[in-house]
Amino acid sequence: MGIVQRQGLRNTVISYLGLALGFVNTAFVLPHLLAPEKLGLTTLLVSIATVYAQFAAFGFASVGIRFFPYFRSRETGHQGFLPLLLALPMLGFLLVTLFYGLGRPLLLAQYAPADAALLGPYYWWGSVLALFTLLYSLQDAYLKGLYHTAFSGFLQDIVLRLLIVGLALLYGRGYLSFHEFVLGYVGLYGIILLLLTLYVSYIGELHLRPTRAALRVRPVGEIVRFGGFALLSSLSGSILGFIDSWMVGAQLSLAAAGVYGIAYNISTALTIPARSLNKIAFPLLAQFWKDQDMAKMADFYRSTTRLNTVLGCYLALGIGLNLDFIYSLIKNPVYATGTTAVLLLAGRLFDGITGVNGLIVVTSPRYRFDLIFNLSLAGFTVLMNWLLIPRFGLTGSALATLLAIVGINAARTWFVWYSYRLQPFDRRIPLILGIAAASGLLAGLVPFVHSHLLTMLLRSAGLTILYAALILGTNAAPEATAYLQKLRNKV
Repeated sequence: MGIVQRQGLRNTVISYLGLALGFVNTAFVLPHLLAPEKLGLTTLLVSIATVYAQFAAFGFASVGIRFFPYFRSRETGHQGFLPLLLALPMLGFLLVTLFYGLGRPLLLAQYAPADAALLGPYYWWGSVLALFTLLYSLQDAYLKGLYHTAFSGFLQDIVLRLLIVGLALLYGRGYLSFHEFVLGYVGLYGIILLLLTLYVSYIGELHLRPTRAALRVRPVGEIVRFGGFALLSSLSGSILGFIDSWMVGAQLSLAAAGVYGIAYNISTALTIPARSLNKIAFPLLAQFWKDQDMAKMADFYRSTTRLNTVLGCYLALGIGLNLDFIYSLIKNPVYATGTTAVLLLAGRLFDGITGVNGLIVVTSPRYRFDLIFNLSLAGFTVLMNWLLIPRFGLTGSALATLLAIVGINAARTWFVWYSYRLQPFDRRIPLILGIAAASGLLAGLVPFVHSHLLTMLLRSAGLTILYAALILGTNAAPEATAYLQKLRNKV
């Protein structure tokens, strides 16, 4: 757990700084400067680029992490692994771009005429954004294999968000038109891609010369087959993350997609602990499978689940207790209609509580079974959005996300236990959940006091003191207690 704690701590610090910046963007800057339909447009472009890039990558971001342990050899430039990692996705990008162009009339026809007119001029800029996203994700996967995970998170969570704030302020003060703002928004992704490439070069790992040795380390057919399964598996995750904004925009409006995007961003805090740990968990699990070290994998599975549960519950309670304060900072009352959606999206906490089950399946010899889970998840998500959005609006889409997350994680957790007798729970998990429930109930008894700010401070202070005291006092999370003891010894 040493490398996990070091890298996880760095990633967590970066992620929470990014969360603060994202909150500033979400609560102050973007809603104040952009009308909901314009904010919905930028959200839609990012959604399109993400799925577009995943089709083009053909699962090679996962390939980069899964197979890198077999290529690792700095003296030989990792046997030409990086050129191999980039080659097929670039061909895939050309192919997907062809279909993207042919599908333009069909995609625009899904939106109301006013929304289609707003999206139309920026349609091809979605392709440029997809290229930047593709190259960034491939280099990020390469760095994960090298156990260099912090700088990529720093660029994406902090640098990009600072640049977006600066760009939005220029637009708000009239220095940029909205058209220039959108083009600048796309360009910012190109900037962080360039910075990441310079970093790879700086650490001496930018090995771009192809070698024949890369084709002999592992059978190419095996790598391509894994990439195909990883593609279909990762697409379901993108569908879960982005199909709701697509379908809200198409079935309701781009303005509604903008409101939903704010609610989704607020709930993103719940994913930070798991996301921070998963950056280093993926390559470690791949190494455990290579070494057939099931004892370490079992210990890692339980330890990360405890950490994700402790942090995730605390964040979920913090959001739920202070939701009125969060929305009071957003001056545009239109955005407040997403309050219920935030509460339902708190179901993303379940993803952290069930641990790294998905990564264990993807890196295991039975990785093909993850395809079944993910295709089922994708179909279920689309179906539930289609049924629930017309009836419940934004709340319906959030409910569809909740049901999908709980369903896929329950299935994966059972499969890992059935196949490998690995499960993430011990007696401490019910204890942590009980502590969270008791702390939340007691902190929720604090009444509204004069202002949303003062109420937030009192509730947050009460929650933090109660929760921390009970977690540490009962030793519900030994990892947190051990880390605190290390800090005390250093002091």
